[in-house]
Amino acid sequence: MPLKRIILFAGIVVLASGSAFYIGYWSGVNNPKEINVSGITNITDEKPPIDFGIFWEVWDKLKNQHIYGEKTENQKMVYGAISGVVDSLDDPNTVFFPPSDSKKFVEDISGEFGGIGAEIDIRNEQLVIVAPLKSTPAERAGLKGGDKILAINGTPTAGLTDVNEAVKKIRGPVGAEVVLTILRNGWTKPKEIPIVREIIQIPTLEWDMKEGKIAHIKIYSFNEKAVYSFHNAVLEAALNGADGIILDLRNNPGGFLEVAVNLAGWFVDKGSVVTTEEFRSGEKRDFRANGNAALKNAPTVILVNKGSASASEILAGALRDHLGIKLIGETTFGKGTVQELQDLRDGSSLKITVAHWLLPKGTVIEKNGLTPDIEVKLKEEDVKADKDPQLDKAIEVLREEISKLKAK
Repeated sequence: MPLKRIILFAGIVVLASGSAFYIGYWSGVNNPKEINVSGITNITDEKPPIDFGIFWEVWDKLKNQHIYGEKTENQKMVYGAISGVVDSLDDPNTVFFPPSDSKKFVEDISGEFGGIGAEIDIRNEQLVIVAPLKSTPAERAGLKGGDKILAINGTPTAGLTDVNEAVKKIRGPVGAEVVLTILRNGWTKPKEIPIVREIIQIPTLEWDMKEGKIAHIKIYSFNEKAVYSFHNAVLEAALNGADGIILDLRNNPGGFLEVAVNLAGWFVDKGSVVTTEEFRSGEKRDFRANGNAALKNAPTVILVNKGSASASEILAGALRDHLGIKLIGETTFGKGTVQELQDLRDGSSLKITVAHWLLPKGTVIEKNGLTPDIEVKLKEEDVKADKDPQLDKAIEVLREEISKLKAK
C-alpha cells in the first residue's frame, strides 16, 4: 500500500490551473476599466464575496505593458498567482509545486535526489538547517541542525518565504559547487561554506553493539525502508544477546508518519495513541499502535538533538509519554504540523498544512520541540576529537537501568 501521509518536509485542492480565477471574473467585468482576458477558461457567473477587479487589472497591465508580458506564458502566470495565494498564509510548510517541481519533490521522498543532503526549513522568517543527512556533502562540510543560512551563492535569503525556492537555489548540477553563508549560535560572524553537490542516497538505519550488550540503533530517516530495517536490527540485536537499546534519533528530520506509528508499536501496547491530529475545526484523529509491544519491557533510552524533527519527535515523545523512556541530548527542532500532499490534474501538486500534531499527553510539538530529560551538549571540539558525550551519557544511563533490573 503506498504511503500518502508525509511529514516533511505532509490535501484539499483550493485552486487548479485554468479554473483558478473564475471567482473574480464578474468583478473584473464591473471594474471601470475594460479589460479583455484571454487564455483563462471555465469562467462562471458566480458572484464573488470579494472584488477581484484589481487582479485582472494587474494581469492586463503585465500582459500589455511589461517588456516581457507578451512572451510570458499564461500558464506560468497562473502558477505564479497560485504560489502567491499559498505564500499569503505565511506558512513555509504549505507549498505549491508546478509539474516540474512536483516531480522533484516525489523524487526526494522516494529516497534519491541531487543536492547537498540537508533538510532545511524556515523558522522565525529565517532559513535554517534542520539536519544534515549522514555521509552527505552537508555533513562532511560540518553543517549542523539550527545553522542559519544567510545567503546562497551570495544571494541573501532574507525575506525568503518558500522552502521550495530555497531548495531550488541550493540544488544544481552534480559536481558543481554551491556556497552557503552560515551563521551558528556562538559564532561571532558568518562563514562561507562551499559544498560540492552529489546524488544523494537517503540513509535509513545502522546499528552496532556497544560494550555491556547495549544495542545502539541509529535511524537516519523514516523512509519506506525503515520498518524493514528496524525489524532486522531488532532481531539481530536479540540474537546477539542485547540487554538494552539506545534509540538514536539525532539529526533525523522525519519522514512518513506511518513509519513512526509502526515503530512505536514495537514498544507500546496495541491500541495506544501514538499521536493525534488536531484540525482547524477542533476535530481530532488518533493514530494508534498496531504492533506486538515486544520491546515494552526492554531498557531503552532515546538520543535527540536540534536535528530531530517531525516523525522523530512524535516517536520520541510517544515513548516518553507512555513508558517514561528518558530523552538524552538537546531540545528537538519543533516541527509539529501535518502536511498532506494532493496531486493536481496537470501534474502539479499542493503540500498543505491541515492540522497540528499532539503527543499522547496533549503536548503541542510545533515550535516547542521536546526538552530532554538529561541535557548533554555536543560541542565542536567534541566532534573534532571524535568524542560523543551524548552517546556516552546514554550508555551510562542505560547501564544503570539494566543493573537495577538484574538486581531485582
